[in-house]
Amino acid sequence: HRRLHHLQFSPSVNARPCSSPLVFSAKGEKFFCEEGLSPRARRLPTRLAWCCIDWDQLCLLHPLGSGGFGSVYKAVYHGATVAVKQVKKCSKNSLASRQSFWAELNVAHLDHQNVVRVVAASTCAPATQDSLGTIIMEYVGSSTLHHAIYGTDCRAAKRKDDGLGCGHVCLSLTQALGYSCDIAAGLVFLHSHLIAHLDLKPANIFITEQNVC
Repeated sequence: HRRLHHLQFSPSVNARPCSSPLVFSAKGEKFFCEEGLSPRARRLPTRLAWCCIDWDQLCLLHPLGSGGFGSVYKAVYHGATVAVKQVKKCSKNSLASRQSFWAELNVAHLDHQNVVRVVAASTCAPATQDSLGTIIMEYVGSSTLHHAIYGTDCRAAKRKDDGLGCGHVCLSLTQALGYSCDIAAGLVFLHSHLIAHLDLKPANIFITEQNVC
């Protein structure tokens, strides 16, 4: 999951750390997550303004991970494999929890091969779910750059014996350059939209079946 910040701002008490994108409005405008704003006023991207989740077509398969603001599941939606993020209600820090959800949607209108795409989202949920909101994203697999570097993924790297009976992974120069270019391309795209990533690390960079970061 990403943590993004507007380039014209630096982290402050108004932008508490979270594992999701944070985007701030231009100077002179009110912060989109300000208390008292209605959901419609929180700048839901146009592409998602009409969109709601067809819950009958959503089937959660198994958890992929969890964090301070929610959990991510592998799921099937309208026959396609997707990743579903459920942002939990945080009683201790409800404002940050809401910021996490709405900031994620603030970059949903962006479309780039090196940025995970948002499929649908909703602030409504079945009564059985205790979540602030649900975001359905494209499923890009479970292999990360961390796996490729540290040896838990054999698809994108070549394993060598270190003489101690334990294999370690050595990425080729071609692979390393390819991944670096993918990451740089995604960051350049985000920066062109005045969005900065605040949690860039190998564990947060996924490698698709096409060997693209």
